Parts: sequence; C-alpha cells; structure tokens
Amino acid sequence: MSIDLDRYPRRYCSICHSVVRKEFAPGPGGRPNASCPRCGSLERHRFFSVLLSVLEPLLGELDVLLEVAPSPETSPQLSRLGARRHVRLDLGADNRLVDVLGSLTDLPLPDDSVDLMVCYHVLEHIPDDLAAMQEIARVLAPTGVAVLQVPYRAGTLTDEDPDADEAERVRRFGRADHVRYYGDDFEDRLVASGLSIERVSPRSLLGEDMSTWLHVNPDELVWIARSRAGASVPGRGLAAPTALTRTMSDLIGELTLVHTRLRETRGEVRRLRTSQPPAPRTTDADTADSAAMPAPVRHAGRAARRVGGRVVRGAKRRLDRR
Repeated sequence: MSIDLDRYPRRYCSICHSVVRKEFAPGPGGRPNASCPRCGSLERHRFFSVLLSVLEPLLGELDVLLEVAPSPETSPQLSRLGARRHVRLDLGADNRLVDVLGSLTDLPLPDDSVDLMVCYHVLEHIPDDLAAMQEIARVLAPTGVAVLQVPYRAGTLTDEDPDADEAERVRRFGRADHVRYYGDDFEDRLVASGLSIERVSPRSLLGEDMSTWLHVNPDELVWIARSRAGASVPGRGLAAPTALTRTMSDLIGELTLVHTRLRETRGEVRRLRTSQPPAPRTTDADTADSAAMPAPVRHAGRAARRVGGRVVRGAKRRLDRR
C-alpha cells in the first residue's frame, strides 16, 4: 500500500499521548521535527515508550529496576511497571532527581540483582566504557534485561579520545561532555564484556510509516542486552518486517484514507453551501409540517390561507363602519 502521510499532517506523541497538530520543534543541534511542541520529548523518548510497552509483558514482576541518568521523559514511563524498587542513579553532576549517587563503572549493587536496567546516552560520557559494560553484565540477574542506547554511526569504527579538549569534543563527538562517537565495534565491546545483544529499531518494530507518524528516526538503534558470556555479535542484515510492522502500516494507511475522504467531503459541503441561494426563513414547526404534507395539500393550504385572510379583513371593515 502506498501511503501519503503528508495528507494527514497530524502526528502522535507517545509520551504525552496527544495527537499534535503543530509542527514539531527542532532538537539539539537544530535537528528538524524532533521535539514535541506539547511535552518536549525527543525521538528517542517516544520510541522508548513504545519499546517499553512491547517489552512489558516479557519482563514479568520486577524486583529491582535500575535507571541510570534518569530523565523526566523516561522515569514516569518506568514507574508504571510497578517495580518493587525503582533505583535512579547518577553521578550528581547536574540537578536531576536521583535515589543513589554512583558511577556506572562501580555500581553499588550486588551481583545478579537487577531485573531491568535502562542506560540511555550514558556510555559515551565515560572514559572507561569497558568497565561500565562489565558492571552492567555483573549486576544483571540471569533473566535480567538492559536497554541501551548511544550515539552511533553505522559502517564506521568508534572515534574516541578521552583526553581531547572541549572544542575538539564538540567537533568530533557533538558535545563537550562526550568522549567518543560509537561505530560498529560498539557491539563487539558489549559482547566482549559478557553481554548478549539484540538490536531493534523503529523501522524493524513499527515500520517506516508508523515511525513517520510518531516522529521517530526509523533507523536509530536500541540494544537489548542480557548477561551471557561467550555470546556472538548478531549478523548485520536488516531485520525483516514482522506481523506488527505490517499491522502498523495498515492502520496508518486506513487513518490516512479516512482523513483524506473527510477533507474531500468537507470541501464538497462548503462548495454546495456557497453555490445555493439563501433559503427563506421559516420556523421549525412550519418546516416540519410542510415537509410532512403532499404537494397538492400544501398548495391548497396556501390558497385557503389567502382566502381566509380576505374574509377576515372584510369582516373587520364591516364592524368598523357600524
């Protein structure tokens, strides 16, 4: 099915659960159509909400949920999972709300204790990222899952320099507090640290059309990691569409079709209104009664009213002369 989503300009934000009519605002670095005009969420936050909904039935009851570098967009999404302990951890370099001050390279948690970890855009800040990855593998429970995301350029090798000055970091890595920009060997680092990985993207999970409607980057990768020594890096072929992606595309196609028909019908109604002369003003009762009568009866009624009027006026004049 060929879908013209420009004919349905509204978009949906999965963070504030709103159908948005306005243009999405630019994101960091002037990236177009990135930030929801209602809640300010970015592409990664909106896809995270969808991904979490998909993962939720697979997670079961959560004892410990570890959120590294929590954000106002992700913390409420994670709270709905009902974990017994939702631990928000960060170094304390800014004013974000946390439960524990700590480093990802030395987590204050026992082995095999975390059922779900969320670590979004953290590893690119850490000079010793291998130590951080090993800590992730150490604290994950045997059935635990880590959801990871980093700045990533496919088809390249990781560019890193923890000793670079701020100007050089901005030029090479996009921000002054980043020490690297990951490439394909990011996955090799994860596996070497004792993790098995599965990559997922909006395109593979939702399809391109639904990705457009949600204003998410269809090819921005997220990694689902588990603690498993001796795993191998998965093949780099594109993920095949699933029944879910086809269903999403069909839904968007139907939504676009209905919206197009609605616009066309409204245009036809406006055209008919402007082409018709204004009707004489009548009361609701007159209109209802007239519509219910056959045409000969309506004509006879009008004639009777004219004759009756003349009779009444003549009688009135005779009374006046007396």
